This record gives sequence, C-alpha cells and structure tokens, in this order.
Amino acid sequence: MKKAFTIIEVSILFVIFLIVAFLVAPLSLDDTAQAKNISRWRNVQTDFSNIFYSVNTENADASDFKDKFNFVLQDEITGDAKPYKITFLNGTFPNSTYRFSDYKTTTNNAVLSVKFFDRPQGDLQGLLMYDVNGAAKPNVWGKDVFGLNIYSDRFEPFCKNESVNIQRQECSKDGTGLCCSNYYLIGGSFE
Repeated sequence: MKKAFTIIEVSILFVIFLIVAFLVAPLSLDDTAQAKNISRWRNVQTDFSNIFYSVNTENADASDFKDKFNFVLQDEITGDAKPYKITFLNGTFPNSTYRFSDYKTTTNNAVLSVKFFDRPQGDLQGLLMYDVNGAAKPNVWGKDVFGLNIYSDRFEPFCKNESVNIQRQECSKDGTGLCCSNYYLIGGSFE
C-alpha cells in the first residue's frame, strides 16, 4: 500500500525550502547588482577614453590641461552631490590619496570627483573617482566605486600596469578594491 505524505512532513519540507530561498536570494541579488555595476563601469570607462579627443579639439583658448578637461567635462555634470563616505573592500577607509571632495552628479545620476595634483607626477595629472550608482550604497571601491588615472593624453584605470595576480588579490575582500577598476575590464570576475 502506498503511503502519502503527512501534513507535518509537507510543512517541514516547505519550511526547509523557505530557509534555503532566504539564504540564496540575497547572494543572488548582490551578484546581480554587482554585475550591473561592472557593466556600468565598462560603459563609463569607454566613454571617458573618448574624452581626450574633445580635450584636444575643444576650447582651444585654454592653455592649461585642467581648464580644458573641466571645460569638456562640464557637459557631463548636472550639479553638486552631497559628500559621503567611501570605504575600501576590506572595510578600511582610504588614505588621503584616494579621498575625494567636490562630488558632482553626472547626467546618468552617477557621482564623479576629480582630483588634480598640484605638481603632476610625470605625465600623471590627477585621479578621477566614479561611483556608478550615485550616492546609493554600498559606496565601496571595487563594488560601485571605480577610478581612473588622468594623464595628459589618456585615462587609465587604476592598476592597469599591475600583474593580474595583484589585481585579483586587490579585488578580493581582503584588498582595497582599487584594482577592480582594471580587473573587471580585463575579464576578472567579482568574488
């Protein structure tokens, strides 16, 4: 004779399925959000790589690179953004090099900040911070915040000249997340 499931057995299975769903769903949602942020970053990085054509062809009256850069960038800026805190992937706060101020909102509701050096370091003129989802959380380097080195003739993602192993390590929960700016562009995956 075939025995059917009792209501208690069915209830226990239902509870087990709910527990598994509650454990898996947040991980899946976090992965989806991270994938969107990476996709946004790839698009932004491509857009910024085209800016130098504009820097060199527009506003010929400005002799200073910083003035030319700001002139071209003004079309992307819609207003000021409120200051907020950004952390590294490992939970620590950035040192002064990677702390930014004067946050601006962009036409696609992201947050951007540029820091030019008082004395350029060789061809390196400054740094650019870009939060792909605006001031919305998590505000963490490598999750939704990425960066570019600003040279007089190009943008380069942070850590572009580092080995893939260093980039992978820096783009882990124990790293700063700065190298994620390039690591995701070369096909690295978030972990």
